[in-house]
Amino acid sequence: MNKKNRNIMSLVGLMLMLMLCIMPLTGMAETAEVSATAPVEVAEPAADVAPVEGSSDADATAEEEPYVLNINLGESLVKLAQSTGFAQGSWRQYLMLLVACLLMYLAVVKKFEPLLLVPISFGMLLANLPGANLMGDPIVQFFRTAEEAGAHAIQTTMPDGTVMFQGNVQNGGLLYYLYQGVKLGIYPPLIFMGVGAMTDFGPLIANPKSLLLGAAAQLGIFITFIGAIALGFNGAAAGSIGIIGGADGPTAIYVTTKLAPHLLGPIAVAAYSYMALVPVIQPPIMKALTTKEERMIVMEQLRPVSQTELIIFPIIVTIIVSLLLPDAAPLIGMLMLGNLFRVTGVVDRLSKTVQNELINIVTIFLGVTVGATTQGDTFLTPDTLKIVVLGVVAFGCGTAGGVLLAKLMNKITGGKINPLIGSAGVSAVPMAARVSQVVGQQENPGNFLLMHAMGPNVAGVIGSAVAAGVFLSLFGS
Repeated sequence: MNKKNRNIMSLVGLMLMLMLCIMPLTGMAETAEVSATAPVEVAEPAADVAPVEGSSDADATAEEEPYVLNINLGESLVKLAQSTGFAQGSWRQYLMLLVACLLMYLAVVKKFEPLLLVPISFGMLLANLPGANLMGDPIVQFFRTAEEAGAHAIQTTMPDGTVMFQGNVQNGGLLYYLYQGVKLGIYPPLIFMGVGAMTDFGPLIANPKSLLLGAAAQLGIFITFIGAIALGFNGAAAGSIGIIGGADGPTAIYVTTKLAPHLLGPIAVAAYSYMALVPVIQPPIMKALTTKEERMIVMEQLRPVSQTELIIFPIIVTIIVSLLLPDAAPLIGMLMLGNLFRVTGVVDRLSKTVQNELINIVTIFLGVTVGATTQGDTFLTPDTLKIVVLGVVAFGCGTAGGVLLAKLMNKITGGKINPLIGSAGVSAVPMAARVSQVVGQQENPGNFLLMHAMGPNVAGVIGSAVAAGVFLSLFGS
């Protein structure tokens, strides 16, 4: 065992010893004043009571016997042990704690999307702590008057016409309230606004043909949709699972909260995990579908794009897409609003806020609460395994669809398009574009495909939002 492993084992051992020391101490505070050998007498305060007519002086002045509090130390210790999380937890919760630690390891040590996997894995850990109830729903009760219901009473008309007032008997857990931003569809569009502020649509405007590559990469979404139907999922659930193929976590979360909220945990974890694994999943597919000569193709430099084009583009896209698919308006609208902040040059303060503070805060809330939906009782099911398998299929088919269309365009243009940029059509921005660059330079170190790949990459963001709008219009309520 090397020095690093010995240090880790020592740290784990120290934590276990600390827990064993703390557990008995928690009971000491409650039993510090209780004698194990003699009962404790609790005297009630004396009160001046007027003698009752017909009663004797002896009865009026008789002293009451003191109340004796008998505590069984053994039973108290047993109750204390039963109240700890160690006694309340199920094997599913402990298994989910191990999964959370594994994801944390991948995020911290292997650097797999740490900005996303760290909050997601810690949210998973918090939600599966036995007895903590951080995702617990509030307990509500109906009262006849607003005064009985409390300060935040909600007037409700019952089916029989009776007017009642709803009040909280017990508040929900912390993560329950933070999760409302996911449930109500608030966090994903805000993430899109931040992504838009950090995205340069210049390569897409300079080479409009790359929009086709972004569309082709959405092939994985619809193939996975068909596969999910074949595995027994209904249309709404299959649409939510299919969006994983767009490599767009916020879109997958947004669609799932609308169509299949009971599958949010496994779909979100699969989407973000596979986004982190884009550099692992894509290269073998890209190399299998292209020749060495195709991977070495050097593309011409893109034309410069004017500021007027950059400003008009988000406005036109918002109008056209929202008119065609109104259900996609929240995602597309926020994406293009963020980009408009970036390109106008007159709201730098808003642009910087959206790119930094806002998107960072929302990412924390989104990650922690999405991770908190992966509770053992609902996450460890056969459907989760199906979703994980379908997620791999979605990514693979999306990558293949983009590469194959790029090969066809290369033939049509007489060898002017490197097929590798087609793989960037999935909307993992800018990771998928970087993968195209890396694979291209492995064959030709002087080849720079990054800006060419950014065109399909940002087109993929638009494409996944459009696919989301299609599913929402078909299966949404």
